Amino acid sequence: MPKVKFFATLREITGKREEIIKGDTVEDVLNTLYREYGEEFRKELRERSMILVNGKNIKHLEGLKTKVREEDTISIFPPAGGG
Repeated sequence: MPKVKFFATLREITGKREEIIKGDTVEDVLNTLYREYGEEFRKELRERSMILVNGKNIKHLEGLKTKVREEDTISIFPPAGGG
């Protein structure tokens, strides 16, 4: 099962740095996370979030349909604020 790494506010919501989540695609993994962590997690993970699989942005792969394997690492970065 792929490892998911949480950053910034997502780390605060989950209370974890990383977690192993079952799923065949990025979308499967995110749906599991939405069920586990609820609406607060979903709101924080907006379109502007950056999701990487093994260091590659899913926008340059197959988006949410990007397939993941057991040895993969998914890193999720919520939008950064500031100015």
